Amino acid sequence: MDNRFDFVIIGAGSAGEAAAGLARARGASVAVVESALVGGECPFWSCMPSKALLHAAAIHARGGAFDWAAASRWRDEVTERDAAGRPSDSSHVRDLVRSGATLVRGTARIEGAGQVSVTSDGPPRTLQARFIVVAVGSVPSIPDIEGLDAIHAWTSREATTTQTLPASLAILGAGATGVELAQVFARNGVPTTLIAAGPRIYPRGHPRNSAALDATLRTDGVDIRTGVRATRIRAGAGSAGSHAIDLSDGSVTQGHAVLLAVGRTLPLAGLGLETLGIDIASGPLAVGPDLRIADTVFVAGDVAGPEMHTHLADYQGRMAVRLALGDDVRPDYRAVPRAVYTDPEVAGVGLELGAALAAGHDAIETSVALADTAKGAVTGAAGHVTIVVDRGTRTLLGTFMAGPAATEAIHEAVLAIRTGTTLDVLADTVHAFPTMARVMGDLIVQTVSDLAVPSATPR
Repeated sequence: MDNRFDFVIIGAGSAGEAAAGLARARGASVAVVESALVGGECPFWSCMPSKALLHAAAIHARGGAFDWAAASRWRDEVTERDAAGRPSDSSHVRDLVRSGATLVRGTARIEGAGQVSVTSDGPPRTLQARFIVVAVGSVPSIPDIEGLDAIHAWTSREATTTQTLPASLAILGAGATGVELAQVFARNGVPTTLIAAGPRIYPRGHPRNSAALDATLRTDGVDIRTGVRATRIRAGAGSAGSHAIDLSDGSVTQGHAVLLAVGRTLPLAGLGLETLGIDIASGPLAVGPDLRIADTVFVAGDVAGPEMHTHLADYQGRMAVRLALGDDVRPDYRAVPRAVYTDPEVAGVGLELGAALAAGHDAIETSVALADTAKGAVTGAAGHVTIVVDRGTRTLLGTFMAGPAATEAIHEAVLAIRTGTTLDVLADTVHAFPTMARVMGDLIVQTVSDLAVPSATPR
């Protein structure tokens, strides 16, 4: 058995698969170590099932024939589950093996530079590597709340795979996961409470995106509590056997199921990073601009930061291989899109106005309500498009939007920010009518016109 490889990749999620694919395409030998499902969280427990359920919920909300039983069948088909609901990673394994990579099932531990031991049911196997890529992803964070250990709390895994609806649901955390799953369950008739520690839901998004999500979720019947935290959970102490949840403002809510959506944690313990001189107890990994944490050890995906997205993990997996093989490249995070797949969708990329000003840009922000556009008229959808521009360089710094297909339309802004395309070129670009991209294009045209008039005050 050959145990020498150019790359040993620890983790077969989005980052690991992308790294393996490019390394093999470049002619490198590759071993991928995975202790669970090849493919990682996204296809089985996160992105794919949640988006399938959101799609079904949108149809159901409009009176379509997509009740929970039908939605569950659709989700299971999309995520390749069998009749008992068990996921299969066979298609991911097939693609990995076809690429010429070696799949090693087991738990990996770095034993020093260039050496990874793998334990499973059999004897340990030691792999030698020119380069190691750590792509272990992340796991749901479990908050320290009194009484939490007395209930079977949900994480996104239980929420995206349940075959039966809870009688009621309380969601702790109002980031992308919390707001998406709140809409899924609320639109399926489940009384749902969304609890946000900060003053608004989806706090990492533009305030207008947060407001759009707040409005749509309240229309769906979600009870949104902002500025509060769960301080104690009393198992079975609510009505009809639900769990009572004491909140920091003295109020009480309840849920037959409690979903934890308060963030994610990096599973670094046991990886052997201390053999490389890395102290994982001191805080986040010190990741260099070349994705290195040691001379021949790279990271990709959630462990690399600066954010946790499947699309960023894919990008970093390929980037880590390019860097290891000596390409003259560096990761560029100026234009990483954020997307929430609710109805309406929200998306954003780049700098908000405050961050742009703090970075020294001569920045202004302009915005248009979707209701005032043709796209809003034909769809009846609420939302907005907001842009942040630099008046000096006449370039786009940030774009934020809520509305139909916002997660698709955002990519023109992604490319414009990444390439430094000027507002004049964007204004001279033909956009199909009526689309979200056209709304953004018209806003850019108006902004260019305003910039030509010194006395004009941007909206």
